[in-house]
Amino acid sequence: MHKGRAQPSDEKVKEVDEIAELINQYPVVGLMDLNKLPAACLQRAKHGLANDMKVRIAKKTVIERAIEKSDKKELLEKMINQPALILTKENPFKIYRKIDKNRSKVSAKPGDVAPEEIIVNAGPTDLPPGPAISTLSAAKIPAKVEGGKIAVIRDVVVAKKGDKITPELASILNMLKLKPIEIALNVVALWEGGMLFTKDVLAVDETKIIGDMQLSASRAFNLAMHVGWVSKETIRPLIVKAFLNAKTLGIEAGVIDSGVIGDLLAKGKRQAEALEALIPTEQKT
Repeated sequence: MHKGRAQPSDEKVKEVDEIAELINQYPVVGLMDLNKLPAACLQRAKHGLANDMKVRIAKKTVIERAIEKSDKKELLEKMINQPALILTKENPFKIYRKIDKNRSKVSAKPGDVAPEEIIVNAGPTDLPPGPAISTLSAAKIPAKVEGGKIAVIRDVVVAKKGDKITPELASILNMLKLKPIEIALNVVALWEGGMLFTKDVLAVDETKIIGDMQLSASRAFNLAMHVGWVSKETIRPLIVKAFLNAKTLGIEAGVIDSGVIGDLLAKGKRQAEALEALIPTEQKT
């Protein structure tokens, strides 16, 4: 005889209902991946963003059932093995930027991937003279003793972007108290208004977007000026352009008018001076 599936405890049912209600209360809800995220980094991130969002951690099955009971079932499409919920009233793109900027520097561990070029800079360290010099030399980091401490002689690139950190390099970086690894909350997706925004959409280059918008606006303005499109943005420049064109035409055609008479006199003076310069000096006398 097969036993039926165990019924969830009252405590778990209560937790599912509570989280489902919480999900329904917030206009923006997201999933983040807790895999390989140090607890200390999570706490720092939660503290730094406490005014902008809530983070709710629970077992995967509890979160799944809570989402199923909520009005944001689309989140189930992006479920991961170690999920946590992000709940906020912020715009998805704004909250993602805040999360991305709220990074923590941590020590490198064997197997980590260098996010950028890792450089050991020249200068003094806190290391006393001893075996550490041999360890640094073995890693091709030139060092000497200065003022009773070990000093690195010159800048050394110890890892390029994308390199895996070896156990030996991790030990050296920790010995030098360098923290080259940046940790941020790993946002998988954010839900708003029935739409799921994944990381590749949320991670926009704000500077590039603003630059593209400015370029588009400039091109649109130039096109409107070229075809004479009248709008509140172009009406003044078009009037100025028309005035200057009319004035230029009046000067070229020699039209006697109060708007160009000064320019015509100035033009006549310049032409007279140019003509005078062509007359030989003996003829002037």
